[in-house]
Amino acid sequence: MVATLTSTPPSFLPLWRRKLPTYNPTQCLGTGKEALEISSNGYIKTNTIGFPEKGISTRPGTSSTPRPPRPRRIILVRHGESEGNVDETVYTRVPDPKIDLTEKGKAEAEECGWRIREMIEKDGANDWKVYFYVSPYKRTLETLRHLGLAFERSRISGMREEPRIREQDFGNFQDREKMRLDKALRLRYGRFFYRFPNGESAADVYDRITGFRETLKADIDIGRFQPPGEQSPNVNLIIVSHGLALRVFLMRWYKWTVQQFEGLNNMGNGNLIVMQKGYGGRYSLSMHHNEEELREFGLTDEMLIDQEWQKTARIGELNYDCPMVNSFFPHFEDEGCIT
Repeated sequence: MVATLTSTPPSFLPLWRRKLPTYNPTQCLGTGKEALEISSNGYIKTNTIGFPEKGISTRPGTSSTPRPPRPRRIILVRHGESEGNVDETVYTRVPDPKIDLTEKGKAEAEECGWRIREMIEKDGANDWKVYFYVSPYKRTLETLRHLGLAFERSRISGMREEPRIREQDFGNFQDREKMRLDKALRLRYGRFFYRFPNGESAADVYDRITGFRETLKADIDIGRFQPPGEQSPNVNLIIVSHGLALRVFLMRWYKWTVQQFEGLNNMGNGNLIVMQKGYGGRYSLSMHHNEEELREFGLTDEMLIDQEWQKTARIGELNYDCPMVNSFFPHFEDEGCIT
C-alpha cells in the first residue's frame, strides 16, 4: 500500500493527520540476493537499519554466539482421507481420536511424502533433513507413518507428538442429526466463534494454537531440529494436523482477522501448504505458491499483498504500509491513502 498526501500543505495539517516518513523494507532490500547479503539467516546484522537488538541473539553463558539457522520451510499437511470423511456415522460409534484412515487416505499420505521430498531435493542441498510435529489422533499418526515412507532414517532429525494441534473438539460421541443442526447454527452464528455443545469453537482452538506457536518459535530459536554439532539451514519442519487447526495456525502466524479466517477454504485430504523462508528470513506463502493457488485457498487482495511483503521483510520489521489499516479506517480515503 502506498499512502499519498492530499493537496493541503503538510505544515497546515494537524500533527495527527500528517504523513510521517517511514522505512519501507520492501524498497530498501532490492533483490533477493541483496537481501541475503545484508542478513544472516534472516537475522538483522547489528549495523543494518531495523531492529538491531533482534539481530544477534546469544545463548545463556555466551556473549557472541549467533542463533542457529532457521528451518527452510514450515510445511502444513492435512491428514489423508479418514473413515469419518466418507461416512459421518462413524463419529456416532468411534471416538474421534481413534478414527482410522481409509486405504485411499494411506495412499494420499504416502504420495504427499514423496511430493515433499521432491520439493526439498530441488533445493540442491545434500544435508537436508525433516522434523515432524504430529497431532495425537490416529488418522494423523497414520498419515505421518505413511508420509514418512519417503524418508530414510538419516533424513529424519526427529518428531514430536503435539496435543495442541489436535482436531477441534466436537463433543465426544456425536449425534448425527444434532451435529447437522449444530453445523447449520454455526453458519448463522459465525464459523470462528460458534462453540459446539461440550466441544470447542475455532476461537478455543486459536488459544491452544497460540501456545503451540510460542513453543515452535522457541524451538526454532534454540535450534532444536539441528543434529548435534550441525548448523544447517536446510531443515524442513512438517506439521501433520487437521484442516481447521492448520487454518487457525496460519491465522495466528500471520495475524489474520476473524473475517479473513472465515473466508478461508479447507485443504483437501493429504494436501499441503508451504511456508517458505523469504529473502529476509520471514516465512511467506508466496515463496512457494502462486497467486491462483492462494486465492483458491481464500486469500484476499490484502492478504496477498502482505505475503509479498513477507517475502523480503526481515525479522523484527513491521509493515507500516499495512493495507488492512488503510482499508479499516474510512477517513483515510480523504488523505489519499490507497487501499
